[in-house]
Amino acid sequence: MYTGLQHLHSGLAYLVLAILAIVFILALVGSLSNRAFTEKDRKLALVGFILAHVQLLVGLILYFVSPVGFSLLKGGGAMSDSAARLTALEHPLINIVAIVLITIGYSRAKKLTESRAKFRSIYMMYAIGLLLILSRIPWGSWLG
Repeated sequence: MYTGLQHLHSGLAYLVLAILAIVFILALVGSLSNRAFTEKDRKLALVGFILAHVQLLVGLILYFVSPVGFSLLKGGGAMSDSAARLTALEHPLINIVAIVLITIGYSRAKKLTESRAKFRSIYMMYAIGLLLILSRIPWGSWLG
């Protein structure tokens, strides 16, 4: 089960990063070109929103069943080791903040009436969320 969750979390990450980047680019272009915010734009942003939340759920489950997740905090030595600190604290905490920002961006866009404001809400919050996610990916263990 643990290995399957690891593969799911790692594989889904590629999809989440790609869709967040696509949503950001399309929302930025939509805002700059002053085009109307369509149902297609809303649905694409929703796909990014849903995939990010699924990734968070899988990550939280993995965090608590993994021998290198929450258990690293119990020993107390995780804060002095940068790799352990990234796994036990920084990666989950920063990614939760990123998902909250993505949620805020999508929720605000639903309530706004002007197309440009909707695009702006999505591209700004999704971009910040994407940057936060990219900053806390354990690149050494993910790609290696």
